[in-house]
Amino acid sequence: MTERELLIANKLGLHARATAKLVQVLSGYRSNATLVAKGREVNAKSIMGVMLLAAGYGTSVVLRIEGEDEAAAMEAAAALFERKFDEGG
Repeated sequence: MTERELLIANKLGLHARATAKLVQVLSGYRSNATLVAKGREVNAKSIMGVMLLAAGYGTSVVLRIEGEDEAAAMEAAAALFERKFDEGG
């Protein structure tokens, strides 16, 4: 299992479009992914689950990935966070 703390740096946080991008990226991998924020733990491949976190700008989240391609999945997801979900702000 790999685990990484990530910071939500895009202005709108994990809103619908950003959540959809995250789910789309993670769904391309076989590993299981869990996102933890504000004391809640959700399936990171579930749009509804991630939206329920209501994680806004500046929120720190922990992404846990477990499975055969966990390293690649983590790198792809972390890159998306670093790129601010391709929103430029």
